[in-house]
Amino acid sequence: MKQVIQNFKTGDLYIDEVPKPALSKAMVLVENQYSLISAGTERGTVKVGKASLIGKAKQRPDLVAQVLQNVRKEGLKATINKVKTKLDSLKALGYSTAGVVKASMDTNDVFKPGDRVACAGQDYASHAEIVSIPQNLVAKIPDNVSFEEASFTTLGAIALQGVRQADPKLGDKVAVIGLGLLGQLTTQLLKANGCKVFGIDLAANLVKLALDNNTDSAMLRTDDNLLTAIDNFTNGHGFDQVIITAAAPSNDPIELSAIITRKKGKVIVVGAVKMDIPRDPDFYRKELELKMSTSYGPGRYDVSYEEEGIDYPYAYVRWTEQRNMEAFLELIAQGKINIKSLITHTFNIDDAEKAYDIVLGKTQEPHIGILIHYPENDNKDNTKFKITSNPIKDINIGFIGAGSFAQSYLIPSAKSFGASLDTVVTSKGITSKNVAQKFGFNISSANANDIFESKAINTVFIATPHNSHAEYVIQALKQNKHVFVEKPVAMNQEELDSVKEAYQKGNNQLMVGFNRRFAPVSVALKNEFANNGEPKVVNIRVNAGFIPKDHWTQMDSLGGGRIIGEMCHFIDLMQFFTDAKPVKVYAESIKSNNTKIKSDDNIAVIISFDDGSVGNLTYLANGDKSLPKEMIEIFSGGKIGRIHDFRTASIHKDNKEHKLKLDGKGHKQEVIAFLESIKEGKETPISFDSIYDTTLTTFKIIDSLQTGLPQHLE
Repeated sequence: MKQVIQNFKTGDLYIDEVPKPALSKAMVLVENQYSLISAGTERGTVKVGKASLIGKAKQRPDLVAQVLQNVRKEGLKATINKVKTKLDSLKALGYSTAGVVKASMDTNDVFKPGDRVACAGQDYASHAEIVSIPQNLVAKIPDNVSFEEASFTTLGAIALQGVRQADPKLGDKVAVIGLGLLGQLTTQLLKANGCKVFGIDLAANLVKLALDNNTDSAMLRTDDNLLTAIDNFTNGHGFDQVIITAAAPSNDPIELSAIITRKKGKVIVVGAVKMDIPRDPDFYRKELELKMSTSYGPGRYDVSYEEEGIDYPYAYVRWTEQRNMEAFLELIAQGKINIKSLITHTFNIDDAEKAYDIVLGKTQEPHIGILIHYPENDNKDNTKFKITSNPIKDINIGFIGAGSFAQSYLIPSAKSFGASLDTVVTSKGITSKNVAQKFGFNISSANANDIFESKAINTVFIATPHNSHAEYVIQALKQNKHVFVEKPVAMNQEELDSVKEAYQKGNNQLMVGFNRRFAPVSVALKNEFANNGEPKVVNIRVNAGFIPKDHWTQMDSLGGGRIIGEMCHFIDLMQFFTDAKPVKVYAESIKSNNTKIKSDDNIAVIISFDDGSVGNLTYLANGDKSLPKEMIEIFSGGKIGRIHDFRTASIHKDNKEHKLKLDGKGHKQEVIAFLESIKEGKETPISFDSIYDTTLTTFKIIDSLQTGLPQHLE
């Protein structure tokens, strides 16, 4: 299928053929007919991509801070590799489309093939022939509303949420500062609500357009008579509400809004403007109310709503993102909103670059609503593309999932080993093709079956969200393929037992990405304590840092939480050092009334092993990032081994400290060890029994927290 793409590293913008996106639970697959270019928002996005590295840094100081923090944590070389991976990526543009449902897996059974729908969402409702949209960001189009009109729905929902935040009453006098596309929609919504509306903008053509669409009055911001006209319009009282829909680096919209709002009135910020709030004289003396409007409405930035499809109860949250979209479409159907007057240009997808020339000012043409049309194309349903024709080697790999972690660690390591990279699959075709071209895969795809059903692929790497790991592992094993899966291998006991059954029925390697045991410092310390015949005490302290509850890794349905998703690393490391089987576990976590805190992110765990060894894991999310993340200590046989954040290590023996300058967390070494075991026909570097016991221990930790009792591993 064709899609508008920007290379974030070079800034180049172009149309390319990519695999159509995958359809998964709570998603709707839509064949676009039209999409709307949001000129203001997309102009800013494209300009960031076109900026130099220094220019990008100036516009995103928050990301610069993250980079500096990562340098302190992982070192300069690892950070540079991560930054290169992030920069060398392709960006999807667009977030407001309309089309026809091709297939749906929505959990409410609302959408059927053939339904006409409007779609929303950055990285979902993109300028592409086919899109896969979360079910709560899809709304059915009334019969008398065209696809062209419906493609404005996302912008309409944003404008409508701004109006809802203002809460104007019948007869209220409202000012709209900024008469671009969002402002034009806002003025029409206010008129439909029975308000008297005054528009303000810097462009004469936008002022005229607002007046043509029945705005009661509109003037240039630079007009010397503006404040006098406003006084006369409001009878000297000022506006009941002012809605700022401008996008500007200036503080003028905020300052002007304070001047023209009546005492105890409201100022609503919808657009991206500077917000240096002047306390005196107006905001303070008039006791003005300043409110922000969050995009399309309730549900925005809520992962459970937008990605999992969990709706808010209608009685308690009357207007959500989706219900705002539906309301806007209904207003178009009733003739209350005039969309056609806002459409200035329409381009076919093949000519989309010309549309962006207008948006970026390369072509000087008055514009406001620019549409992209998607005519019939017999090739739009392609799920995979052949990129290269590299020869197939003895180890021929397919990758399912290729996010930043896989691109930074797994794929480069597999390539350096000399294996052939056959097929890469990601849920979004744009990512799949980018990764395929970057690393030299033969095929890019958005369908995992292209890997499972391939006779040529004998090894599968899985680096998808945790909830899909067990399913993909089982499918790969059933297809007689070797498997490397990022931790965890399973999210619950049932999945773990199903994986065990599939593994035992076959004769293939199964490896889980427990990389720390392969780190050079880990190997060195294990050798130091080898064969001393004495139990060990292993203390591990992890200053993991805070992750919010709505991050995907913390969600039970996606990531499983940090006990299952992260603590497994350290249980595996204990098994590595002790060469023993965990037999009993007891855990205690903090108990906090702070709803932001996930109590079991701050936990102390004691694990007993069958050789008499003891492991103590203290995993913390309530500390400070200035302290290194991981400290590991091993006590046994009159010696002490210490690992300092996997950058240095030391051995204490004979009353002396011996320092080891070995860094790295073992990512490359684990991949090489796995591929060597396949090549040479050896046992998997980590036995399945050990993988099973590590994963089972994480489940028993949760059981111990719930019961308050030690748990035995059978």
